[in-house]
Amino acid sequence: MGSNGTSWADQWDNGPDPVTVSNESKKKNNALGKTKAVASTGVKKLKEGTSVGFQWIKTKYHKTTQKH
Repeated sequence: MGSNGTSWADQWDNGPDPVTVSNESKKKNNALGKTKAVASTGVKKLKEGTSVGFQWIKTKYHKTTQKH
């Protein structure tokens, strides 16, 4: 058998080229990574804001209960 023609896979495989699939996967993973980073930053800001808000409430409550 010679190897001067197309292979069986070249003749019968009509799926996408693996190189194309991997490039599309990289784009999706990159977008997913960016989305995760943005979400993580948002959660951190929310957590910090909530902490500051609770501290403010605690300080205000403490001031009103300290009056004699």
